[in-house]
Amino acid sequence: MGDRDAKGDVGEPSDDLYGRLQRECGRRADDLWAVSRALHANPELAYEEHGAARLLTGELRRAGFTVEQGTAGVDTAFVARAAKGRGRCVALLLEYDALPELGHACGHNLIAAAGLGAALALRSVLEEGFEGTVLAVGTPAEERGGAKVALTEAGVFDDVDAALMFHPGVHDWSWAPLTAQTQVRVAFHGRAAHPTGDPTRGIDALAALIQLFNTAAVMSRRLPSGSHVQGIVTEGGSATNIVPAFAEGLFGLRAATTTALDALMAEVGAWAEGVAAATGTAVEVARLGRGYAHFRDNDVLSDRFALHIARSGIRLTQPVGGVFLGSSDIGDVSSRVPAIHPFVAILGDGASDHTPAFAHAAASERAREVMLAAAEALACTAADVLSDAGFTARAWARQREKAAEGL
Repeated sequence: MGDRDAKGDVGEPSDDLYGRLQRECGRRADDLWAVSRALHANPELAYEEHGAARLLTGELRRAGFTVEQGTAGVDTAFVARAAKGRGRCVALLLEYDALPELGHACGHNLIAAAGLGAALALRSVLEEGFEGTVLAVGTPAEERGGAKVALTEAGVFDDVDAALMFHPGVHDWSWAPLTAQTQVRVAFHGRAAHPTGDPTRGIDALAALIQLFNTAAVMSRRLPSGSHVQGIVTEGGSATNIVPAFAEGLFGLRAATTTALDALMAEVGAWAEGVAAATGTAVEVARLGRGYAHFRDNDVLSDRFALHIARSGIRLTQPVGGVFLGSSDIGDVSSRVPAIHPFVAILGDGASDHTPAFAHAAASERAREVMLAAAEALACTAADVLSDAGFTARAWARQREKAAEGL
């Protein structure tokens, strides 16, 4: 991206520019909150996502964005574009899916509204002579496999200089410690027999699978920080008077980095092979899809976001060491371009997302305040990328440095 660093450069952003962006977000506050509340009150829009995508793209089209729908073969994904001149390119990521039975218990209605607000504010500044390209990227299905992976592989972020989003949560953290994640299916093949009439002929596949769970429980004690194995039994036999000839488990693997996840995958495979050798079974170990890469925070960008949102009275800190908050498809984006994923609290540290209480909080007055503050901070951080070549160059340098270190 370095060959684009000088294009459309207007020097370091001014307080006047930040003030204009804040005012643009502020005058849209009621409309943005209406979008957020519409998503929250009608979570079926987010389950199916077609309604949520129509709502958001309608707002973007009315503001003058050109919209491509069905991006990367995902029918509810979209890329909305506004551009003037050459310049650099920044992407605002909009999530809008919900959880079955719990609705917006992850607060994606706020992510969508804040990203929308930032994109609309930036679009208005472009019309006043500010150069660059603003993308509002609709990224559905974060809770169900992640459209960002497909969008990344399709090249949506190839010409992007920064990918920006925020996430509501129970912490005020400048970045998100999100692990790499994948799923593994392990199948043991034994031999059926009557457990009483022919007890020596049977080879119990279920016993082998149970032994793998026991092995994982023991070996997990020495796994590095951030690494985790959790499994369920998906097939364990059909009758108690038949030695199970087949048993299958599904395991979720997480690790602090993508490299560590690959190592954990190999280790789980070795555990399964050892169990098979000890029990006389045959085993198959299959990775299901690519999963998610770990999130690579770009602290040049996230520190700037923290500076901007502090003007709204929100103070972001570094995450607590050793605490991980799950996994997300933003990890795959962050492996390609400088990215941020700060958490801003709408509930206190003692609470949790993915709960009815969090769903209720996602429509609260505190949620409205956080949504607007995040929209303003996202817009100002995006303006820094678009207008300040030196800032963008530092973000890319940090990206390359962390990639080289495997962080």
